[in-house]
Amino acid sequence: MTSAPPIDIRIPAGLLPADGRFGCGPSKVRPEAVAALAEAGSSYLGTSHRQAPVKQVVARIRAGLRELFSLPDGWEVVLGNGGTTVFWDAATFGLVERRSQHLVFGEFSSKFATAVAATPHLEAPQLVESLPGTHPMPVGQAGVDSYALTHNETSTGVAMPLVRPGASDPGSLVLVDATSAAGGLPWDPDEVDVYYFAPQKAFASDGGLWLALCSPAAVERIERIAASERWIPASLDLKTALDNSRADQTLNTPALATLFLLDQQLQWMLANGGMDFAVGRCRRSAATLYGWAEASRYATPFVADPKMRSAVVGTVDLEGVDATAVNRVLRANGVVDTDAYRKLGRNQLRVGMFPAVDPDDVAALTACIDHVVAALA
Repeated sequence: MTSAPPIDIRIPAGLLPADGRFGCGPSKVRPEAVAALAEAGSSYLGTSHRQAPVKQVVARIRAGLRELFSLPDGWEVVLGNGGTTVFWDAATFGLVERRSQHLVFGEFSSKFATAVAATPHLEAPQLVESLPGTHPMPVGQAGVDSYALTHNETSTGVAMPLVRPGASDPGSLVLVDATSAAGGLPWDPDEVDVYYFAPQKAFASDGGLWLALCSPAAVERIERIAASERWIPASLDLKTALDNSRADQTLNTPALATLFLLDQQLQWMLANGGMDFAVGRCRRSAATLYGWAEASRYATPFVADPKMRSAVVGTVDLEGVDATAVNRVLRANGVVDTDAYRKLGRNQLRVGMFPAVDPDDVAALTACIDHVVAALA
């Protein structure tokens, strides 16, 4: 280690990325979207969310998501306040009928299972687990009415294919947490019934909002449970959220800036080629990061199986160099949020590679890391 404090190491300007934000949520917001919000601020911010200017933004979001994901006829785009954590609670009231199966392979994939386990009107959830850095697959089981999958485990950088479990009961639903995957990883609506996410990652917005893409079977379940005798708090009632979404609004006041930035990112994606464009950018970034780590003498991809490596969240273990020191120097030079997930407890870098992140900036990041490691040696 150098005798100089790590924060004093300067990275040459020619190595630095054009934009040094690599966070996994909140993620980079494109400057063009922020400028558009500032321009529209006096006529949009501070206005009623039940009037035309805001409802038009919500309508564009709902239509844009249908187009981006090529949703089949009959699918609904539902939105509500509170983010994915609130959606898990809503699902315990309005989607899971009796028993759910949860694939658990990291911090975030465990949270929905925890919410279900604490819900008194549901049976104990069935867990299918694997070690961090891997993912399990769903197992069709009699009596399971909801299969909870996670498209991308944000804590570990593992992505999994979305496949409807075989031998499952007729009418069972597949519920997919896509918070860090939606807009960056491909998926097939035929394999999914609810694809839910928040906009602070691939959709380059702020948090505090959840969005759920619901198949006709999921809509039927939401409406049937709402008509039953089950007590559901108004703020967690998915039927209420569905009714409001059909009117291009939310039950209570949303963050207007979040809606605006989400719409800006969504229209940018669509204008540049939709999912092919967005997925392609993420894959180029991932190829750069993992290729660099595989060729490095001190870095190794944390996810050993290349088929499980995420194209939106990259995790790289370091050997013989302190990742905390590397992250500290990067931050002092304006390259931020490359820290490992705190509960994983590894000497690791974690890199957000969402569509808003320029693949060239990921290449610049690897050059910066090499420079810092050499300076620390």
